[in-house]
Amino acid sequence: MIYLEKKQFQEVIKHCQKEYPKEACGILAGRYAGESRVPEQSEGNSGLVRKVYKMKNTSENPQTCYFMEPKEQLKVFKEMRGLGIEMLGIYHSHSGTSAYPSQRDCEMAFYPEVSYVIISLQDFNNPDVRAFRIIEGKIAEEKIVVGKEEDNGTETRNRC
Repeated sequence: MIYLEKKQFQEVIKHCQKEYPKEACGILAGRYAGESRVPEQSEGNSGLVRKVYKMKNTSENPQTCYFMEPKEQLKVFKEMRGLGIEMLGIYHSHSGTSAYPSQRDCEMAFYPEVSYVIISLQDFNNPDVRAFRIIEGKIAEEKIVVGKEEDNGTETRNRC
């Protein structure tokens, strides 16, 4: 499960809409609330996002896939280490397909301990947002919880 503040959730959506029709991508960083980051032992484990890093998509085909520039990633990883936070998730948009991992998404899922958040912009004004764990090509959906600013409560979100 991954938790975002409403402001962070909206920041991710706006980033994806701004980059459309290219796929947007970024890193969600924060802290784990559970005991274990090991995917097989992560039942009940959740990540609380503290910072959203909007990354540049340097793919040769940015309308259909994303690639984060390694030097930019390294800079973000160093900053996260300095802040005492870690990568909880990677987000990216799908401009013309559903919010479900593509074959390429599965092939490029190098971090089994993180959530892969996919934002579908098939319905541009009403994005579909879903999160997954991808471990050795196996896909498991997980919950996204977005905090409400008004009453400090939370709500589960799959659509914006």
